[in-house]
Amino acid sequence: MLLWLVISYWVLSVGIGLYAGTKVHTSKDFAIAGRHLPMHIVVATVFATWFGAETVLGIPAVFLKDGLNGVVADPFGSSLCLILVGLLFAAPLYRMNLITIGDFYRKRYGHVAETLTSIAIVASYLGWVGAQITALGLVFNIVSAGEISKITGMWIGSSTILIYTLFGGMWAVAITDFIQMLVIVIGMLFIGNEFSGQIGGVSVVIDHARQAGKFEFWPHANAKEIIGFFAAWITIMLGSIPQQDVFQRVQSSKTVNIAIWGSLIGGALYFLFAFVPMFLVYSATLIDPKMVAEHIDNDPQMILPTLVLQHAPLVAQVLFFGALLSAIKSCASATLLAPSVTFTENIIKPILIKRLKGARLADHVVLNYMRVVTFSFTLLVTLYAVNSEASIFSMVEKAYQVTLVMAFVPLACGVYWKKANNQGALLSIFLGVVTWLTLLTVGPDDPFIPAQLAGLMASGVGMLVGSLLPKYIKDPPKEHQHDFLHEHAAQIHRH
Repeated sequence: MLLWLVISYWVLSVGIGLYAGTKVHTSKDFAIAGRHLPMHIVVATVFATWFGAETVLGIPAVFLKDGLNGVVADPFGSSLCLILVGLLFAAPLYRMNLITIGDFYRKRYGHVAETLTSIAIVASYLGWVGAQITALGLVFNIVSAGEISKITGMWIGSSTILIYTLFGGMWAVAITDFIQMLVIVIGMLFIGNEFSGQIGGVSVVIDHARQAGKFEFWPHANAKEIIGFFAAWITIMLGSIPQQDVFQRVQSSKTVNIAIWGSLIGGALYFLFAFVPMFLVYSATLIDPKMVAEHIDNDPQMILPTLVLQHAPLVAQVLFFGALLSAIKSCASATLLAPSVTFTENIIKPILIKRLKGARLADHVVLNYMRVVTFSFTLLVTLYAVNSEASIFSMVEKAYQVTLVMAFVPLACGVYWKKANNQGALLSIFLGVVTWLTLLTVGPDDPFIPAQLAGLMASGVGMLVGSLLPKYIKDPPKEHQHDFLHEHAAQIHRH
């Protein structure tokens, strides 16, 4: 019964996504929904895109072992990312009227910077989408009582998500996200009420967690711990800002105010609801401590699904797995679309334009390439997930180190520092990625300064030195209007 109800919900949501595909007529519709999304849809898609497998399965497992100190990257860093986007980046980027975040690097720094940052952005999605595909395989395996293997579940999940993403693009992602957000909220709150009733109320769980030291957030007064804590926090908080999925929600908004407030409200909602799965998993220590002991060291991601299957009625099980699938699907569809659009717009499209030698590139050609790349990326990331042994949380946490060290500094300085130039951006990208890769490959296993933090620092030095030295690399043509961006960034601060 549980399996068939889950399958019915799955088929229904795919059908809704395909219906949304009827709105796609141009590459702009596919990439950013034609910039027509209203406030409630933007808030929903910001929230639902981030509320993925790691929020329901990965974060709670880490919290159970390490407390709040272990989840500083997500949800603390990730929710602050969305809030910072709303406060600092949404308005100036929205007014530039771009299709991808890679377009910003081209307009601000030129084609080489665009290509390098776009490759970094696309590569970063392997871990993020891989985590969602892994979780889909896990869910299908659980609800089928082992009849569907995890690997088969991965292929079923990725192929069905591909269907509506391929045809509906951002329209399909946005509309299904709105429905899935409702399912997530209702499902998680219902389950929370169910479990809190079994153990005497919410306060009992909170008091038990407090006494167990799970609410200790700040690191000890030790330099190495403080630096490691800071590095973990900023990895997603800053590394996720120059990301296409975040940028798409900004650019898909109907107005600049919706772009700003959609990010702010979506980020706040994500932060609040991310604690619900943590509450549910910790409840397991009171409801079934023996089961927790069996899974805590081997596969802590199984604690919450097992708890629901063994200690919740059928209605609660349906709502939980519906909410879990909603979280995974909304995140997976968005993160399949984002790198595919970036790769097409910023890697393939310039090559096609160059070959045409001045002739106009038809929009339907770009749209077709976006769909082909979406299909190819889905295949690639599913193969990656099938062959990866990393946990869901670690796959997500590591995903954004590459954009942190290569793309954040050029973006932030490009918006807020008028002297930032092409030479500074290229040196920033080079020093950031070389420092990061060097420490990862030949550095100590437990360095005093984590590789991603060292890479970010080197990236900042590169931007500063490269922009202030005499110019050996020319900036893009004046038509890219550097002053335009800074004028609007200043307007935001004045208002």
